[in-house]
Amino acid sequence: MAQHKSAIKRARQTIKRNARNRALRSTLRTALKKFAAQIQAKEMEAAEKALPSVHKAIDRAVTKGVLHRNTAARRKSRAAAALKRLQAA
Repeated sequence: MAQHKSAIKRARQTIKRNARNRALRSTLRTALKKFAAQIQAKEMEAAEKALPSVHKAIDRAVTKGVLHRNTAARRKSRAAAALKRLQAA
């Protein structure tokens, strides 16, 4: 357990940030899983409507520091490519 005032404050901040990051990461993963399920079920209209919300969730994770911007770009690209493949099929 932290003893110094500054260390106690750091411990408090870490707990808050950890909870915030966990919630953001969970929201992001849920959005990605829903989108992947729609792609898997070949629900094109639903997937087209979900793509902007997936991109929004990814962008929010980047601005909050949960994801690296290159990782976000890769995930957005793969999501868009998956939708494109579904449309082509």
